[in-house]
Amino acid sequence: MNNNLRDGFNFFSKLTPKRVWNALKVIASFYNSKIVGKPTQWGMPMSISFEPTTSCNLRCPECPSGLRSFTRPTGMLEKDLFQRTIDELSDTLMYLVFYFQGEPYLHPKFLEMAQYASQKGIYTATSTNAHYLTDENAKKTVESGLDRLIISIDGTSQEVYEQYRVGGKLEKVLEGTRNIIKWKKALKSNTPHVIFQFLVVKPNEHQIEEVKKLATALGIDEVGLKTAQIYDYEEGSELIPTIEKYSRYSKKADGTFKIKNKLVDHCWKMWHSCVITWDGLVVPCCFDKDAHHRLGDMKTQTFTELWEGKSYQDFRQVLIKSRSEIEMCKNCTEGTQVWG
Repeated sequence: MNNNLRDGFNFFSKLTPKRVWNALKVIASFYNSKIVGKPTQWGMPMSISFEPTTSCNLRCPECPSGLRSFTRPTGMLEKDLFQRTIDELSDTLMYLVFYFQGEPYLHPKFLEMAQYASQKGIYTATSTNAHYLTDENAKKTVESGLDRLIISIDGTSQEVYEQYRVGGKLEKVLEGTRNIIKWKKALKSNTPHVIFQFLVVKPNEHQIEEVKKLATALGIDEVGLKTAQIYDYEEGSELIPTIEKYSRYSKKADGTFKIKNKLVDHCWKMWHSCVITWDGLVVPCCFDKDAHHRLGDMKTQTFTELWEGKSYQDFRQVLIKSRSEIEMCKNCTEGTQVWG
C-alpha cells in the first residue's frame, strides 16, 4: 500500500461518531460566522498544538527559539497540565501536534505524553531536528504510538545544511533517521509516518531533487517542501528563494518584496484549532510565537471556559471585521506548504 494512503487510513481509523459530529459542528460554525459577519462557535477544537518546551539546541536565523529572542520564559510543559487538558478534550479531539517552538525531544517526558495521547486514540504528530533520535529514543518513539514524525533536513550536505540549521550536524540527522527506520522495521510498525521536511531557502534550493533521492534511499515515507517565513522581508533577504514556486514573497517593481497571499477577513484556524504553550497559555495559532494574544490560561481555567469565553469571541470578531488590524496576521501565508 502507498505510504501516504496508509497514513490516511490510520488517521481515519481514529475517527469516532463524537469526533465526526464535533467536526461537523465546527465547520458549520465557521461558515455561519463568515456569512453573518459575527462569530459563532459550535463544538470544541478538532486539533491542538502543545508546546513541550521552548528550549532548542540549534540557532536557526528565523526562529525565536534559535535566536533566543523570546520575551516569554523558557521552560518545560508539566505532564499533569497536559494530561488534564487531554482528558477534557479527548472525546472530540482528532489531531494533536507536539510542537510549537523548541525541540520536543529535550523534554524528558515527551514520549510518555505522546503515548498518553495515543492511548486515547488521538492522531499524534511532532517535528524535530533529529539530533536526539538516539537508538533508545528511536525505539521509544515507535513504541509510544506516535503517528507522524517530521524531521527537518534543510540540506543534503553539511555545508548547505548548517547555513540555516546553525549549530546542527547533518550526520546526526541521518543517524537519527536511520534509527527510526530500523526500529519501525524491527517492531513491524507502520508508525510513525516519517516525513523529511525541507525548508526551501536560497542557500539550499538547488538540493531539492537531492533530498528526494536521499529520502528514497533511507526509506522515508514522504518529502515535504516548505516555504520559509521571513520576518523582515520587505527589503529582501538572502534566505528568499529565487525559485518563485517556493517563495512566500514576490518582488515589486521598486525592488521591495510583498507577501503573495491576499489577507482575507477570516481564518479557519481560529475555529478548529489553537496552540497551548509550555506554561498553559492558549494562543490563536503558530504565528503567535511570543504569545502576545493570550486568550486563556489552562492553569486557571478549563478549556471549555476559555474556548467559549469573551477573549476568544472578541478575537474572532476582529478577524471577521478587519484581520489586518492584527499584526501577526500580516505575515501569515496559510496554505504555503508544497508537497513533493
